[in-house]
Amino acid sequence: MLKNNEHKVRKPAVAGSFYPSSAKEIKSMLGEWLSPSGKGSSAPQAIIVPHAGYVFSGEVAASAYNRIPLDHPYRRVFLIGPSHRVGFAGASVDTLYSAAETPLGRVQIDIPLGEKLIKAGEGVFTCRKDAHETEHCLEVQLPFIQMVFKDVPPIVPIVIGTERLAVLKRIAEVLEPYFSSDNLFIISSDFSHYPSYEDAKASDLYLAETISSGGLEEFLKAISQISKRSYPGQGTAACGASAIAVLLSMMDAQERDCFSTDHVMYRNSGDSLYGDKVRVVGYNSIVIYRSMEDDHLFNFTQEEKERMIATAHSAIYSSLGLEYDGEDSPVGILKEKGFGVFVTLYLNGRLRGCIGRFSSPSSLHSTIREMAISAAFSDPRFTPLSAREASKVEIEVSVLSPLKKIESIDEFKLGRDGIYMIKDYHHGTFLPQVAEETGWDTEEFLGHCAQDKAGIGYEGWNDADLYTYQTEVVKESELSGN
Repeated sequence: MLKNNEHKVRKPAVAGSFYPSSAKEIKSMLGEWLSPSGKGSSAPQAIIVPHAGYVFSGEVAASAYNRIPLDHPYRRVFLIGPSHRVGFAGASVDTLYSAAETPLGRVQIDIPLGEKLIKAGEGVFTCRKDAHETEHCLEVQLPFIQMVFKDVPPIVPIVIGTERLAVLKRIAEVLEPYFSSDNLFIISSDFSHYPSYEDAKASDLYLAETISSGGLEEFLKAISQISKRSYPGQGTAACGASAIAVLLSMMDAQERDCFSTDHVMYRNSGDSLYGDKVRVVGYNSIVIYRSMEDDHLFNFTQEEKERMIATAHSAIYSSLGLEYDGEDSPVGILKEKGFGVFVTLYLNGRLRGCIGRFSSPSSLHSTIREMAISAAFSDPRFTPLSAREASKVEIEVSVLSPLKKIESIDEFKLGRDGIYMIKDYHHGTFLPQVAEETGWDTEEFLGHCAQDKAGIGYEGWNDADLYTYQTEVVKESELSGN
């Protein structure tokens, strides 16, 4: 049976005023500004773009959309902006409509995720018709999205109705699990409202620089500093300050150093043929990327990697009464304690044993030795490793991050995360690399883990306790250049 909202479509509220009312005119106007990056270019994690009429701010917005690689396969697009017409406590996520319409067509709205946010927020997220029905700040982004993506990802429209910092931080906490590289966050905000041209420029560039280089605390201080300067006529430094604060709070939660920021363009309405320079509105476009360094949990040195593999080999050889001529004494991080480790053995390219633990009071060196011995001789799927095989086996050491309990599978990213599931007395895990080795999708990955490792049936993961973790993998084959 269909839900009541499954055929409801949000009709455009500002087509013909903020942007053209015909598809042909939209394509013509945006076509002059849009030239998306080629496939393979770095994909933004978030963009901050204006939401004024296209004749005033369209080129500035387009400069940020141009940074999105052509038809990049984001899973979802989160649209976050301020409420201009009604104040309320918290944020409203649109679960009223199944799609949003513009003259270019319809964009699917992710109702199930919206409902999850409302449930997870425990009051901080609601769904208000008056917050979405006539709000322009998100609607004006849709034609840009439709022009950039051939297959537009589902959108999650969120309108924020408060400036209370504690509430904004709670909104960020609920959204942060989805703030990952497979989702795009679009923050809709104009900047200064109604100072003179030069005062707007000073205010807007100062705030853009703060966003580019600092976190939430620095942003709030900059807003306060601009207020103290009292630019004549200025009502606000950024109408979407609440949405920007949510973005910066999520970035702070994942460590600000994991991101790089590019201030792409600045204009204000005084630069338009239709504006004056006495009372202006400012427009910045800012693009946020995840730094490449974020791909690694640990910065192992070459020597540390070589010692890890040597330690595993030495432990296996010693258990078989054989001598190992490699250097296996602990160095650097191998002397430190508390790491989770899995050791995986391969023989002729096929799995020959894999055992691990999620944490250990022992040093990393000792834990690798222990897990190597267990993988060689105690994996119940295989017979104990023989002396003949020991000389041919290749080793892979996975060092783990701490376990993180998740409430929704939307918090799991295939290929990045390992999964650990517990149900009653049953438990099982798959390392992240299993996804690449098997080619499974998320449902298959979870189903096989539940069935093959935890013994709770293919669908058993649905009501199991789920934990994720990441790994830094050291492969003998890569060290030896094979």
